[in-house]
Amino acid sequence: MCPAGRTASPSRSSPWIHPRRRRAPLAELDRTSVERQFSTDLVAPAFLAQGALDALEETGGTIVNVSTAASLTTQGFPDNAVYMAAKAGLNQFTRARAVELAPRGIRVVSVAPGVTDTGIGQRLGMSDDQYQGFLEQISQRIPAGRVATAEEVAWWITTLAEPGGSYLTGAIVPVDGGLSLT
Repeated sequence: MCPAGRTASPSRSSPWIHPRRRRAPLAELDRTSVERQFSTDLVAPAFLAQGALDALEETGGTIVNVSTAASLTTQGFPDNAVYMAAKAGLNQFTRARAVELAPRGIRVVSVAPGVTDTGIGQRLGMSDDQYQGFLEQISQRIPAGRVATAEEVAWWITTLAEPGGSYLTGAIVPVDGGLSLT
């Protein structure tokens, strides 16, 4: 969603768009949007993890959080401060809980996807042409030369949860074609 009076376009849209949040400059923030963003991106993962603790301990399970590669950069993204703060908080939650839960045999990791072609641009009001233009534009900035597919991100999520990764905990793994390195 865009702030009132604005439309989504490749030039205005961040590559890190989430359908349940409202992008807005500080002067236009409203409490409901901020609370919804933090509830979705930080509070919900915390309580989901809490609710699964017994089962995770019984099975030696893994919590895989989903952050964003944008949270790994030092770059600011106009109108996205709330989203970035929530995801940076999730990164710290991942690290802190990894240390706390490791003695219980539970791993906590995070995947930090970059730009992923999920069709979200159209759901936010972009035309097909605008969304394709955005994907082409951002692909030029990604060292891999393209955006991710949802299947590629899902592969990392499931792979990090596999028993073969039992020594990895507290890591935030960028899945962004190298964009966070630029």
